[in-house]
Amino acid sequence: MSRYVLVEAISQFRMRYVVEVPDDIEEELYFKDGTRSFPCTPEEWAKDTVTCEEAKEFSQHHLGETIVSTREVTLEEAVAQYRIDEPVIGAAWDDDLIIKNTITSLDPKEDRGTPVSEMGDLKFTTAGDYIYPGSDPQT
Repeated sequence: MSRYVLVEAISQFRMRYVVEVPDDIEEELYFKDGTRSFPCTPEEWAKDTVTCEEAKEFSQHHLGETIVSTREVTLEEAVAQYRIDEPVIGAAWDDDLIIKNTITSLDPKEDRGTPVSEMGDLKFTTAGDYIYPGSDPQT
């Protein structure tokens, strides 16, 4: 009988951003309404822009996976965990589809996945985004 191990990992990326910074960022400015700006360095401005997720991605490099935990599980526990982690697809797929499409097998021929036409009632936009039941993808 086969044994299964659940491996939890963190995937890390080195991201780069190039942020345009105002010329007067290091000056304290007074506005007509009585408020004022607080000067900061160009680097602080750029870091704040990235932290607020307002910057466009310039480039990225995958640094790899860092394994944080492992534990042996039964096939039933693995399927149950998938349904917790991915509730929408987990509800649409039966156990066999989950096993075939998400669990790495010893036989590489079994790791080819399932054609979309056999995946049940899942619906996707032309961009590949999942359409939730009852939602209107046009909005």
